[in-house]
Amino acid sequence: MKIRAGFTLGYECPQPTSMLLVLNIHPSRRIDLLTDQILTFDRPIEAWGYTDSFGNACTRIVAPPGLTTISSEFEIYDSGQPDLVPVNAIQHDIKDLPDDVLVFLLGSRYCDTDRLSDFAWAQFSATPPGWPRIAAILDFVHNHITFDYQKADVLRTAHGGFTDKTGVCRDFAHLAITLCRCMNIPARYCTGYLGDIGVPFNPDPMDFNAWFEVYLGGHWHTVDARHNTPRIGRILMATGRDATDVAISTSFGPSVLSRFEVHTEEVRAG
Repeated sequence: MKIRAGFTLGYECPQPTSMLLVLNIHPSRRIDLLTDQILTFDRPIEAWGYTDSFGNACTRIVAPPGLTTISSEFEIYDSGQPDLVPVNAIQHDIKDLPDDVLVFLLGSRYCDTDRLSDFAWAQFSATPPGWPRIAAILDFVHNHITFDYQKADVLRTAHGGFTDKTGVCRDFAHLAITLCRCMNIPARYCTGYLGDIGVPFNPDPMDFNAWFEVYLGGHWHTVDARHNTPRIGRILMATGRDATDVAISTSFGPSVLSRFEVHTEEVRAG
């Protein structure tokens, strides 16, 4: 299956402003690219790339005063298969986890494990470890939070989502990640493209999407508390502890996101 995806973003800055951008697809998906994926700027801007501590492909720029438009479009191959459900994958004892996985058991900016640990153990300790426990967490979060774009809040933590019972895809991910970590299941935040492929068309404007991965049986596996069903055509951009690590842009000075357009669609043969 071939997917065409891309974005156009506009940032307004009153002065020269250093920015970090996480807008490239993840290095693990580069092998699937059918066309180049390049960031294009509508003004002369020096941009240079680096790989962050989580293995994400990032970009540094200094945005000049005024409006800067950043865009990209690419085509990528996808298997067309839904997310794998690891029903038989084991949950590792903490002592058996790789060193680089341990950080995904700890609390972080938006995943406040200390505030949800008691609830998690009371709610999920009776479920079998491994996939049954993760499935119980996914069901709980999916039913507990009501999706509402109008209730988006960039300051809301996992505990805030638990209390407010509303939010957007990042709130589903943060709460589910936090509950998994409380139950000693490594979990990391993911961001990327997820178009309406294999599901009914959604007329609302597209956005980048948030889901997460859990570490079972020696591998990371994709899970999604918002949709709570395997989906087709995810294109991973970045992973991290929570939304802080994978923000599409981090500005070191005043800036306003004045234009935001994202598109993802299947390219059908013929």
